Amino acid sequence: MYLAAAEHFVRAPQWEWYILGYFFFAGLTGGCYALATLLRLVGDPRDEAAARLGFYASFATLIACPLLLTLDLGASWWKFWHMIINVTPGEGGLSFKYWSPMSVGAWALLVFGLFATVSAIEAFVLDRRDRSVAGDPSRPLGGILGRAFNLVGGVLGLFIASYTGVLLSVSNQPVWSDTWVLGGLFVASGLSGSAALMALMTRYRPQAAFTLGRLHQADGYFSVLELVLLVAFFITIIAAGTASRTLVWLPLWVLALVGIASSLVAGRGEMRIRRAAGEAVVARAGTSALVVSLLVLLGVLAMRAAVIFSAQ
Repeated sequence: MYLAAAEHFVRAPQWEWYILGYFFFAGLTGGCYALATLLRLVGDPRDEAAARLGFYASFATLIACPLLLTLDLGASWWKFWHMIINVTPGEGGLSFKYWSPMSVGAWALLVFGLFATVSAIEAFVLDRRDRSVAGDPSRPLGGILGRAFNLVGGVLGLFIASYTGVLLSVSNQPVWSDTWVLGGLFVASGLSGSAALMALMTRYRPQAAFTLGRLHQADGYFSVLELVLLVAFFITIIAAGTASRTLVWLPLWVLALVGIASSLVAGRGEMRIRRAAGEAVVARAGTSALVVSLLVLLGVLAMRAAVIFSAQ
């Protein structure tokens, strides 16, 4: 048991591009759920439409995570359950290895998946009710229990978003183990990308346009935090003497900075679309939101790629 744990920390990573997709979507699924929860619990009632988009986005990006994770491990996608259940003959039962970051992550993904799935189903039910003639105002997850459910799911979402960075930090590899900021950096980056994705989705739901400005402003705040942590990241790896390994991926870092700059610019502007605005203003704001969101998402992906492959 302990030998297997030690090997996890010593062996050089043999990761494929699948792991990049897993890290990318893990940040988005957790971040979207956390933002949707904030909009629902402390936002304006008019933010509910955007909150539902966040729950949809969280569920959609969640689906890719176990598939990409098992593919990177060289197994069939359906064997994700082998990380949860012990299939060794004569040793059946649940398989939870608290000493294994991969096992903890798989279980966290499973538990969070239950919250993301239930919340997405509730959002779908509410949307169906809104389109019906009767329009039942009650919520399946209403009241204190519903708020508690979303809150716990939001905390789990933040854990999922940060877990991938922490997983790298505890691995005995150059660059990754030379810095303490990867968990926070991946959370900030994941939240920034989630805000951008939700802003992008508001193009297809006019009722959510009210929240567009708030999403861009939040994206700007997350990007400030991401930029601060990125500076700390480079300071720590320069002090450790491993900066040359990551500077090889300079084009990816440039893309990451472009994404951060885009969200900072959008965060300073007044992006909220008001009902009184003319069609030209709405069209211009929509086009700007599209460009900014795509650049931010590209930057999030590039930053993760630069960090991951620096130790390869």
